[in-house]
This record gives sequence, structure tokens and C-alpha cells, in this order.
Amino acid sequence: MTYIGALDQGTSSTRFMIFDADARVIASHQLEHKQIFPSPGWVEHDGAEIWSRTQEVIAGALDKAGIKAGALSAIGITNQRETTIAWDVKTGKPLHNALVWQDTRTAEFMDNLSTVEKELIISRTGLAIAPYFSASKMKWLIDNVPAVRNAVKAGTARIGTIDSWILWNLSGGTFATDVTNASRTALMNLETLDWDSDLLALFAIPRSVLADIKPTSHVYAKTVDGVAIAALVGDQQGAMIGQTCFDVGDSKTTYGTGNFALLNTGTEIIRSQHGLLTTVCYKFGDAPAVYALEGSVAVTGSAIQWLRDQLVIITSSSEIEALASSVDDNGGVYFVPAFSGLFAPYWRSDARGVIVGLSRASTKAHLARAALEAIAYQTRDVLDAMSADSKVALKSMRVDGGATANNLLMQIQSDVMGIEIIRPEVIETTALGAAYAAGIAVGVWKSPDDVRNKWRENHRWSSTLDPNLRAEKYAQWMKAVQRTLNWIE
Repeated sequence: MTYIGALDQGTSSTRFMIFDADARVIASHQLEHKQIFPSPGWVEHDGAEIWSRTQEVIAGALDKAGIKAGALSAIGITNQRETTIAWDVKTGKPLHNALVWQDTRTAEFMDNLSTVEKELIISRTGLAIAPYFSASKMKWLIDNVPAVRNAVKAGTARIGTIDSWILWNLSGGTFATDVTNASRTALMNLETLDWDSDLLALFAIPRSVLADIKPTSHVYAKTVDGVAIAALVGDQQGAMIGQTCFDVGDSKTTYGTGNFALLNTGTEIIRSQHGLLTTVCYKFGDAPAVYALEGSVAVTGSAIQWLRDQLVIITSSSEIEALASSVDDNGGVYFVPAFSGLFAPYWRSDARGVIVGLSRASTKAHLARAALEAIAYQTRDVLDAMSADSKVALKSMRVDGGATANNLLMQIQSDVMGIEIIRPEVIETTALGAAYAAGIAVGVWKSPDDVRNKWRENHRWSSTLDPNLRAEKYAQWMKAVQRTLNWIE
């Protein structure tokens, strides 16, 4: 038997999945890690805990599969992308908690950049001016954490995205990243696929602390068990590979802590006119890089976690479907979970969450339904912008990620957008994409075309909503979004 492992290090949990050569799941093990909130708008993770969880989930999945690590042909790593960690190569320990992509502590710094500096970032990287991306997080760590600053001076600091931290630990010292993760730092030039000297100077980040940039599908190193670590890929690009979105115009939306929609634009770099990002989609070995347009929504699945952990109106995330199904509609309640501002297509870090339309008749079931609708409406906002940029009207959308197991949410998504929603057999396509990229690098599969026929449909939804009612409800959503703006001075 041929086995490929995929380590999926996400925002709320770490998972290791084992696939066979037919891309079927053999075993999986997943563990959550702590979300740390030192101040409003600050979100951190403990890098040591993430590495510990990594080891535990690999061991757990191998145990469930009944195989040894050496039986794996390769391992691919996929990760939460912009989250940034600094560590010391001498001690092997993190120098500070990782700053998570949701963290907004650098919003003021980004806002205060000059027009020329902002235009430089946008033109070189294809990204927006937001605290979301890694560069300002790296700068904050160097400027505000003495241990990081001292390690930079001593030449022992390494600063990177989580893929580089996992690779460094799993390989015993290899320091590298891939083009998809590097394209999310606001430091990589989209055209040269290398760190940009002007951007390094702008953020005052020494080149010496950054990893080498490699292709997505590439043998990086070996584990202590001799298994090839043969892919690094940002989670959303991993899902594009897992959904076999290899043709220009192919798109998918991943439902996780946040929601992320990507559209393959081929080897052409398309600059968005509607608030989307331009990003590297993947690079297989020596083949040219493939690019994508991306729209990201900061808070989708994490809004359900908020209902569970902060409001305690549900005790597990899976309860949201039954609670929301207990009412026929939202009862006029709209929930915009702009907890850390609004991402695409608005890019407003001054926004904060609102619940509007409450009446004496409103119940927790209405709020639960409004939370599911918020996921669907935010996704529509992004896909509408994508259609405007690409000049292609979407007729259907491939979806993946944990929340797509919620059938009510998928029906709401179809109703909100008026298109077919299609879910594959394997909804954890982020991990599957990392497995595909690793398998291609070591020859388990010959090429991207070789894995295309392994995509299998599980279910599809069609809209049942009257178009006039759809337009009316969307207009109410847009009114609610306006209420979130200009909250933070």
C-alpha cells in the first residue's frame, strides 16, 4: 500500500491525515490548541504547544492506521498562513507567542504608512494594506520583544510563518518556506518570487531572519524516520489543489475559522479592482507559478465558536444546525461578526461586530440562524467581487472545510447566492491538497492532471429562495454591514 501523510496546522486545531494512492482517507487525528487574547484585538498561539500537538496528532493517526511512520511515502505540510512566529536556533524555543493572522495590533502602523509606501506594498505583493499580513507582525516582534531583538542582533533569530516552524522542528533544522506562504507576508515580490529588498527596508526586517523560498511541491528535507517532507502550502492554496482547481477560472470556497474563496488565474497576475487579493496559487517543481485572486472573510466558523464559548448558547459547534433549524427564518435579526474588522472586499479595520434587528420576540435560535446567514452573506460579498474582477458569472461553487458538514448552512449559501453549491467526498481538502503536492513531488502521482480524476462529488444544493426575497434580504444585510463601520477611531 502507498500512504501519504498531510499535517494540517490550522487556526484552532492541528490535524494529521493519512491518504492512500486513490486519495481516500485511511486515518485522521486532530487536537485543538489554546487561543490567547492578551488585549482586545490581539490573538496569539503558543508555538511550543503547536509543535507538541503536531507530534501528538502524527502519532495518533499512525496508531489508528496501524502503520509506522516509515511506511509513509511522503508528508505534506499545510498551515494557517499569515500567523507569524520567532524562535532561536540555539535553544529551539519560541521567543514569543505566535501572532495570529486575526491579530490587529499593527493596524495603526499600517494606517500611518505614506501613500507611496502603501502603493509599493500593493504593487509588489498584490495584497491589501491591513494588519492581516505577516510583515507588520514581524516588525512588531522585533520592535517590542527584547528577546527577539537580541536574537536578531546575535544572528540566532528565525522569523517565519507556521509552515517554516513545523518544517524546522520536523526535519531537525531545515529552514524554508514555499511561494504560497511567502506571498502572504507582504515581503515577497509576486513577479520575482523572492523577498523584495524595498519591502524589507520598509518594514526594517533583515533578510537573514527569513527562510529560503521554494516551490510548493518540492522535497524539502527528511524526518528523523527518513520520510520525505515534500510539500509546504498555505491552507487555502492547499484546498485549491485538493479541489483540483488546476484550470483558469476554477474556484473554491473553504469554510473554516474564516472563509476563503480563490479563483485560478493561471500564470497571469491579475490585479483586483474590487478589493480582492492577488496571491500565488501553487508552484509544482520547476513549472511556472500559477496565481489566484482571493477573497478572505475573517470570522465565519469562529463566530460559531463565539456563540459556544462566549455567549454559551450552544455547548458544541455541531448544535448550531439544529438550533438554527428550529425557526423558519432569522426573525429580522442580522449578525455581522466584524470582531477584528472586515476583510475582503471592504478592508475596514475600524469595523466591529454588530447584532441588529432585535425585537422582544428574538430568541437564541434567531441569533444562531443569523450567524449561519452571516457566513453565507460574507461569502457572497467576496464572490460578487470575484465575478466583477474576472468578468465570469459563477453558476456553481465547490466548497470544503469543516462547516460544509452543516447541511442547513449549505442550503442557506445556495439561497443567498442563487447558484449550485457542490461538496466533495473529502471535505478536508486543505490536507488532501498537501498530500497531492507531496505525492507529486515524490512520484506517487505523475502530475496535477494525474490527481484530477480522483475528485468525487458528495452532494449539491440548489436555491429554493424567490429572487425578489433574496434581493430584499441581501439589502438588509448591506444595511447591517454599514452599521459596523467607523466604530474604532
